[in-house]
Amino acid sequence: MADTAIEKREAHEMEGVERTRTRRCYIPKVDIYETDESVILLADMPGVSRDSIDITLEKNILTIAGYLDDSSREGFGLAYSEYNEGDYERTFALSDEVDRNKIEAAMKHGVLKLTLPKAEEMKARKITVKAAE
Repeated sequence: MADTAIEKREAHEMEGVERTRTRRCYIPKVDIYETDESVILLADMPGVSRDSIDITLEKNILTIAGYLDDSSREGFGLAYSEYNEGDYERTFALSDEVDRNKIEAAMKHGVLKLTLPKAEEMKARKITVKAAE
């Protein structure tokens, strides 16, 4: 059987930006779904708690950052690891289709769900055809 493991991609520092944490930082895998009402982003960030996530929106750039909390392993020393741990960070450029005031976020079992509602004027609507007079 073929090996289907997917490697984590490490985030590279952007020019002119320095990190304040010395640990590795990865780009979380994200699935994006679109409905008539919104765009849904599901970001995999295993080990990150709800309290360790920062989501910022500045101009048209949405940034999600998740920080791993090492305190859950106090009293234990790592003997062997097949999984590299680190923080997560990813940015998205938003179009004017998103209603920025109604963005919602929820975290469950290491998956961040962002709901980006479409602006009213961008939602698909049905146009009725009237009989010509």
